[in-house]
Amino acid sequence: MSLYQDSHRQLQDQFDTRRLADRLDEALVHETFLAEEKDFIEDRDMFFLASVDARGHANCSYRGGQPGFVHVPDEHTLVFPNYDGNGMFLSMGNVLETQQVGMLFIDFEQGRRMRVNGSAQISFNDPLLKEYADATFLVRVTPREIFANCPRYIHKMKLMERSRFVPNGACATPVPGWKKGDWVKDVLPVDDPARDDNREVL
Repeated sequence: MSLYQDSHRQLQDQFDTRRLADRLDEALVHETFLAEEKDFIEDRDMFFLASVDARGHANCSYRGGQPGFVHVPDEHTLVFPNYDGNGMFLSMGNVLETQQVGMLFIDFEQGRRMRVNGSAQISFNDPLLKEYADATFLVRVTPREIFANCPRYIHKMKLMERSRFVPNGACATPVPGWKKGDWVKDVLPVDDPARDDNREVL
């Protein structure tokens, strides 16, 4: 299946980039993970996730974790956890509805990035779920397009500190302060960690 639709071709023709676009598609775009791509993805501690609902409305979110929280168990599969959030389930609701996702992985220190587009499914009883502390479920992605991007506009940045809210299994995950607010505490799920008065609040 071609990466390009009529709208892409319209702009490619307007700016005389059709030949270049076709060469990039032929040379870079593929649908199975290479060993070096698996390593790159599993070294990341964050990515951006794009999804779309049945109305065609797009949503973009940030996902963070410890390096390795995104796992590539085989050349046809990518897995990542869903952690406790704000309960809106905007991205995950879209996954249930349309199954279409786009993922952008960036190494800000080395100036590398990779895109993964494909179909996603929520897995509530995944065999890998036990490997993720505090994950509510896992998302399994079957890639349709995998390709590296030109790094020229990536700003060089260094990690200062990873979020203390990322579950690590070694200690109880802290509770975000907003979940302790009077405006929201009466509507928290019955099993929300914020209902535990012994949890650290940040």
